[in-house]
Formats: sequence, C-alpha cells, structure tokens
Amino acid sequence: MAIWKKETNLETINENCKKTVANHLGIVFTEVGPNFLIASMPVDQRTIQPAGILSGGATLALAETVGSVAALMAVDNETTCVGLEMNANHLHSIKEGFVFAKASVFHIGKMTQVWQIKVNGADGKLISICRLTLANLAI
Repeated sequence: MAIWKKETNLETINENCKKTVANHLGIVFTEVGPNFLIASMPVDQRTIQPAGILSGGATLALAETVGSVAALMAVDNETTCVGLEMNANHLHSIKEGFVFAKASVFHIGKMTQVWQIKVNGADGKLISICRLTLANLAI
C-alpha cells in the first residue's frame, strides 16, 4: 500500500533538491516505490575522507536527505518534517563508484516518523545502516 501524500515524480523531487546539499554531493533520486525511496551518491572527491574512502559524514548526509524527503512525501501540505535524531553503523568501506540509499518506513505517527536507511554499494554490499527520527510540525 502506498504511503505517499505528495508528488512522487522523480524529476520533481530532483528539481526540488537543486541548490541544496544533495546537489552539492551529487545525490540523485532514482526510484520511488509504494513505501520506499532510493537515491544514489558518487564516491568521489566530494564524498571521500583523507584516507580515500567514503566519509561517514557524507554517508549520513545521503541517508538524512533520502529519509527527510521520504518523510516530507508522507505528510500532507500543512505539515513539514525536521530531524530529531540520526544514528548509523558503518559496516564496510568503499573507495569508488556509487552508493545507493534506500529509505523504508518503520513508523508514521501524528508527531513523529522513524525511517530505516540502508546504504549499499553498486554490488549490493551493505555499507551502512542508519535510522532517522523526525518530528512532524504544522506549517
């Protein structure tokens, strides 16, 4: 069953992310399912740490971006969502290519939402697992 209450057109979602951190990091939304959202991010000079591997901070920026956009799509036009807490476990490193973040919903309530975001390499290897909690606020 679809959970979305707002536009789920990928072109519109990507257009709305211009002039944001998502655009700066090369994050592109690639798939919308009935209850999940997927985006990709390159592993390049914008997203690696000095050791040459994907930065945990860039990974969290990807995860929070995908989770936050999904949360906003799941509420009506009189509600916005803001992050309350995020945590991550970084399980594997990656030096090149792309990572893909899939946000799946755990809970959508009147006051809060909780999303799980799995970040995988192009080969499907799990890089990081994240959880994002957001507050639903009246606009």
